[in-house]
Amino acid sequence: MNFALIGAAGYIAPRHLKAIKDTGSNLVAAVDPFDSVGILDRYFDDVDYFKEFERFDRHIEKLRRNHSPRAVDYVSICSPNYLHDAHIRFALRVGADAICEKPLVLNPWNADALQELSEETGKKVYTVLQLRLHPVVMDLKKEVENAEKHEKYDIELTYITPRGKWYFYSWKGDISKSGGLATNIGIHFFDMLTWIFGKVQNLEVHLKDPQKTAGYIELEKARVKWYLSVDKNDLNRIFPDVKTSFRSIKINNKELDFSHGFTDLHTRVYEEVLQGRGFTIKDARPSIEIAHRIRETNVKDASTGFLHPLAEKLLPDTVNTNL
Repeated sequence: MNFALIGAAGYIAPRHLKAIKDTGSNLVAAVDPFDSVGILDRYFDDVDYFKEFERFDRHIEKLRRNHSPRAVDYVSICSPNYLHDAHIRFALRVGADAICEKPLVLNPWNADALQELSEETGKKVYTVLQLRLHPVVMDLKKEVENAEKHEKYDIELTYITPRGKWYFYSWKGDISKSGGLATNIGIHFFDMLTWIFGKVQNLEVHLKDPQKTAGYIELEKARVKWYLSVDKNDLNRIFPDVKTSFRSIKINNKELDFSHGFTDLHTRVYEEVLQGRGFTIKDARPSIEIAHRIRETNVKDASTGFLHPLAEKLLPDTVNTNL
């Protein structure tokens, strides 16, 4: 299979390059406005690289029209979040299936439009929901499905991944482009939780500022307190021994250990796609809706008692502030 890659200089691109290589596929073309793309040589030595998207577009279309043996079957999309839907539309227009990094899109109505276009063109839109393929997560889903009790699980999700000043000057710090923290760093976890514990029944936001956000989601089978942060001070004050990031999911006060097993998950995603079993727009939609609702929901006093302990401990005087 022939692949093209959009966003070759991005942080996540190497995982896609490895997945393309590991599945025995071929990368024929790549584009990125930033030309620090030497990573391509680690995996492929015959890639047509373009700095301007217009030239990339013309090249891919020429391959298609000429029925070239290098005509593209799949377009892998690793561009900034706000460009995903446009780049997916490009893939469908040139007769290729799309494999897009998270989040698939920023808003639910963007997903609806892509679904219509996918049906019109007969081409597929896949996304990367790799946590669903993690062995520990898969085992947890089976456990929940087979549980005899119908009581709700109590879950505490904490994810602190410090970022420097650059983050807030880049597109990631612009909520209109990244979708904010719930979208940019939280959407995989929201997807995992809804996949396992069911649909959203209630949602509250207790804390919201550019560096951290927290709230409560009630699912069919779980009550979830969540806290997401890119503030390095959270680690310094609460987890001084942790130097990089802190990721924790507690289920009924028991830690879910999925610290290992992440190495080849993108390859597993690609394997599923190539077998026609990839994750679709329908799969991605619940987490897109959650992230959008968090973005649009005003901060609320946690009168229900479902306030994440870090939100209470770190910023007690801002919990009731509508930021």
